[in-house]
Amino acid sequence: MNSMFFLHRIKWLGLLLLANAGLMLYLSLGELKPVSIWAWTDITGEGSSALLVLAWTALMLKGRPAGRVTNLLFVGLACLFLSLWMDTLDEFVALPEAVMWDHWLESAPMPVGFVLLTVGIYHWHREQLAINAQMVNRERHFREHRQFDKLTPLADAGYLRSQLALALPQAESSQQPLSLLTIDLDDFHQVNERYGHQEGDRVLQLVCQLLLMSLRRHDLLCRLAGDRFALLLPNTLEEQAQTIAREISASIAHLACRSAQQGERILLRATVVAVMARQDDVDSLLQRSNLAMAHAKQALQLKRA
Repeated sequence: MNSMFFLHRIKWLGLLLLANAGLMLYLSLGELKPVSIWAWTDITGEGSSALLVLAWTALMLKGRPAGRVTNLLFVGLACLFLSLWMDTLDEFVALPEAVMWDHWLESAPMPVGFVLLTVGIYHWHREQLAINAQMVNRERHFREHRQFDKLTPLADAGYLRSQLALALPQAESSQQPLSLLTIDLDDFHQVNERYGHQEGDRVLQLVCQLLLMSLRRHDLLCRLAGDRFALLLPNTLEEQAQTIAREISASIAHLACRSAQQGERILLRATVVAVMARQDDVDSLLQRSNLAMAHAKQALQLKRA
């Protein structure tokens, strides 16, 4: 949790600097009110609300990776906090009557914050629904087969083989297409070498979450080994699977992943290949997938040379 919060330290520092700037602005233009006229009810209500919103912001940043949804939630909460903060300062500092903009500082950020927060919560809700749907499938599979990866909440290569053994005859008998995607992170060993295996494990978990949010309810994602994943796509033609492969590759390339220690961007790339079952058994389908991956990796090396 602390490492996740470290990634957002610039957001947190910026919010505190804005709050301090508001305090300095009020003190430079106004005068402190006598304690005798302080409205303690307003101070308690507005001040405690501001502190609670600040605490919500800290908890949210501690629990989420960087990205668009996190930014929406942060800016929305920041607007609420700043509005309540400026309203609290007004209880301590008397500004000249000619100053009118203080009402805007106290009121305007509030509705903007609520709108942004609502949009952020909506997208957060959609993320969680996607993850929950996948977790329901994963948990059922785990209870039945007890074949799962120790690092990620995914089934392992053994479970993929068992499911292929069931899915291939079923797809052939029902004349429904069945495709298999293999996802391999390019040069992932460099992440482990530069940042350490603990950081590499964290990156794999983030990639796992990203992949889970990209799946349909009946798809199956497994971790084969190391930085390689497999995605079983029922009722999916090869052309559709190739489209999904391109989308997954682009999503991984744009993943906002930063190192826990320095906060620098960890650039990720993935080679994703798709093959469709064509009167295959488990071994032949996996062999074709491995061969397609080897050719893709070879083409990547030639492109770099």
